[in-house]
Amino acid sequence: MKDENGLPMTGKEIKREIISWILVVVVAFVLAYVLTHYVIIKAKVPTGSMLNTIQRDDKLVGLRTAYLFSEPKRGDIIIFPYPDNESEEYIKRVIGLPGETIIIHNVKDEALEDEYYAAVFLDLNKNGKADDDERLEEGYVREKMWMVSTDMIYKVPENSYFVMGDNRNDSKDSRYWYKTHFVSGDKIIAKAWFRYSPSIGFYNSVTYNIGD
Repeated sequence: MKDENGLPMTGKEIKREIISWILVVVVAFVLAYVLTHYVIIKAKVPTGSMLNTIQRDDKLVGLRTAYLFSEPKRGDIIIFPYPDNESEEYIKRVIGLPGETIIIHNVKDEALEDEYYAAVFLDLNKNGKADDDERLEEGYVREKMWMVSTDMIYKVPENSYFVMGDNRNDSKDSRYWYKTHFVSGDKIIAKAWFRYSPSIGFYNSVTYNIGD
């Protein structure tokens, strides 16, 4: 081996060079481990349950530290273990917050008065009814939700969240789980941050006009 001046390296110099490279590799490994286990998570979405926000086979990065100093907000897209089989990870949108009551109720299509579809309401008045001013306007939803045979009412426990996929008619979400209808706050792995394949794009915050 030769040094930077082209001169042969002594045994001590070779040893020092090898140790320096070992240190570089170890530090890189430790940083990568900390980054992927405590800061971010990489995921590939295999289904279309979040269309059109997240496409099938999208690859994305979630931020594990997103809720270290704050709580999930309505509209956040979160990654968490599937409550009925925690070896699987799901990605859905937060709809109901701790202590809230969510009602899924049929409404009439304004353009086609004879057709009905289901919509999501937030029971602000605590009367168990789906009042018009409490409907969540969700521009991200792919298509109108199919009618329900009866109102679906969910009381969200403390430190828990009611979640749904944006593709409401093809999403296995809080409406259909068996063990629980909610995601516990301490089970949330990360907040979806950005997509890196097949294209790059960030997941923006969502705002709602409720009770206006």
